[in-house]
Amino acid sequence: MLGQLLGPVAGLANSWLDAKSQAQAASAKLKLTEAEAKAKIMLSKETSVADWERIMAQGSQSSWKDEWFVIVLSIPLVLAFIPGTEGWVDKGFEQLSKAPDWYFYSLGIAISASFGVRGVQKFFKR
Repeated sequence: MLGQLLGPVAGLANSWLDAKSQAQAASAKLKLTEAEAKAKIMLSKETSVADWERIMAQGSQSSWKDEWFVIVLSIPLVLAFIPGTEGWVDKGFEQLSKAPDWYFYSLGIAISASFGVRGVQKFFKR
């Protein structure tokens, strides 16, 4: 009689343990799947950034845009050391101080795009 009572209880306990084990296995599999998906997304993101940088580098090989900005930005620096031209530099910066903010934002964006936005971000993190 005791065996007849314990048999169904043992079967019930066994099926409960099996269900709990399966739930834990499913949870672990879900976490693994999520981790793999996140890893693929990160790899895809890094690959896209690397591809974009490669394309931009190839496009700028025959471009004078970067050099032009360097030359234009260097002119006031050079003129400041040439006797008789420092007044031009002062007047130029005085006139620029009257320019609207949107002009400087636009200029900053153009220069950042020329030299690479990622490079500018690294500069400002210092």
